Amino acid sequence: MSRKTVKPKGSLIAALDIGSSKTSCFIGRVIDDNGTLEVIGVGNRQSKGVKNGSIVDLDAAESVIRQTVHAAENMAAEVMRGYPLREIVCNVSGVHANAFGHSVKVDIGGHDVTENDIKRALAKAQEKEAKDNLELLHTIPTFFRIDGQDGIRDPQGMFAETMQVDINLVTGDAVALRNMASCVERSHLDISSLCVGAYASGLSSLVDDEIDLGCTVIDIGAEVTSFAVFHSGYMIFCDAVPLGGQNITNDIAQGLTTSKEHAERIKIMYGAAIASQTDEGEMIDVPRLGEEGSGKPNHVPRSFLIGIMQPRVEEIFEMVRARLTDSGMQNVIGRRVVLTGGTSQITGMRDLGGYVLDKQVRLGKPIRLTGLPDAVSGPGFSTVAGLLTYAAEHIDEMPAEIMAQARPDSFVERAKLWLRENW
Repeated sequence: MSRKTVKPKGSLIAALDIGSSKTSCFIGRVIDDNGTLEVIGVGNRQSKGVKNGSIVDLDAAESVIRQTVHAAENMAAEVMRGYPLREIVCNVSGVHANAFGHSVKVDIGGHDVTENDIKRALAKAQEKEAKDNLELLHTIPTFFRIDGQDGIRDPQGMFAETMQVDINLVTGDAVALRNMASCVERSHLDISSLCVGAYASGLSSLVDDEIDLGCTVIDIGAEVTSFAVFHSGYMIFCDAVPLGGQNITNDIAQGLTTSKEHAERIKIMYGAAIASQTDEGEMIDVPRLGEEGSGKPNHVPRSFLIGIMQPRVEEIFEMVRARLTDSGMQNVIGRRVVLTGGTSQITGMRDLGGYVLDKQVRLGKPIRLTGLPDAVSGPGFSTVAGLLTYAAEHIDEMPAEIMAQARPDSFVERAKLWLRENW
């Protein structure tokens, strides 16, 4: 819905991004009536106990979460005045999320469409998809039709006999989410809401016209590449592929016969996704595996390194393209792609992405927060920044809020609801 409910001025919001390579926490404060957020606390630690977007060691993950949140609380101590965080909004890895469309029709009966009519439609869609093994994450109304009339962005106040709502429902794997919730709760925090990582990245890094005209956000993380499609002001699709920057590092370690630690350093310092004319003449020193202290130089042309990296990066983009094609989204996603995530900063990533996807590609970073320190303002922090925006401005898309606010209009429906709640 275009009329968003935003958190009141002065509200404190905390966001936690539990990734495969790093865990980040931002604490934000709403500074005006439009929901503008100022970052007052930041914590960032190397992840442990997380693999491919899943918790694999509860104790290790819990320890990192505690340290990360504590660092953010310390930075925000002056504003928080000694009160610890109680609630936090968390990311959900794209490998645990599924998006699918629903269309729901509700009778309006000739009166004007109210916010409650829209909530009733959303609640109706949620009831259809209630399953024990799935957790509803997002209920996003994308298109409205009034008595068959298309192209309506906000139907509130319009008179109609029937209203049809196209809805993007996003669900998460309940078991994976329970493991994550267990880690967070053991750190004495409650999860106030959950948000798919790529959706959060889009909310933080896209300009309004990109969200409106059609754009795909591709968040290339350490072990998972998530992506989300935006159109007409809403997210209409999201998915993920189980590849990321760590796969590139592993390829380098194997191809150059060096340790993963050295491979990561070489990737950051000398790596690129596309070869250039000078690569053949530029030599890089690669410590041999098991011979780090020998002092013997091992020089390799930079072109050999890029020859290892480029096929893996191409594979990531090709898998994303295939998923988008299979989903039927190719006709609506527009010509624009925005890359985020730490791995997106590799030299040439933008050019290779444009070539493989046949799109206009730019690099994205958080643009909607004030007071963000330079050290955490890059593409790798788009998700945690977007989680703050989601919690502040997208309350109306949270399934629990929708069910709590949806009020049946007819006497019979109200009676049924009363019986369900009281008997």
